[in-house]
Amino acid sequence: MELVYTPTRADVADAVGVQMQHGWFRWVLRAMRIVAVLAALVLLLELFGPGGPKPAGAARMAGFVLLLVVLGPLARWLTTRQMYALVGRQGEFRARVDEDSVRWTTRDSEIVQRWRLLNRYAETPTQFVLLSADKGRVGVGALPKRGFADPADVDRLREVLDRNLTRL
Repeated sequence: MELVYTPTRADVADAVGVQMQHGWFRWVLRAMRIVAVLAALVLLLELFGPGGPKPAGAARMAGFVLLLVVLGPLARWLTTRQMYALVGRQGEFRARVDEDSVRWTTRDSEIVQRWRLLNRYAETPTQFVLLSADKGRVGVGALPKRGFADPADVDRLREVLDRNLTRL
């Protein structure tokens, strides 16, 4: 079956979100949240702890907490921006899916990924996001549902993916 589509920034943001949810980045985000909570506790100690308020230490901790809170969404935004800069300039994509692999063809490139390399997938409301088999799930591919000429192909693609990949 074949899909024809032009990737949008929303497609890329959706794929990056799935990648960050199921890849190594989720552990980084969890660690950042834990450190932010600990830094907030230190901030409270700096403000209300024994010996009275310590403005310099409190300001430092407040800045650190703010940095940690902003870094997660900023990393997602920057990753989406970088990926879209690469994907967006390639124009129209054609993706051919069969029992062995998926093949993406653009004006500038052709990529074939066998199912051994893409062993998991997640379905979002607008697309199927394929993740690489490596432990960090750094490889990602997307198949937007709007790319099918026949809406029944969405169900057929889901069946092919279920036979060859693990659904997340």
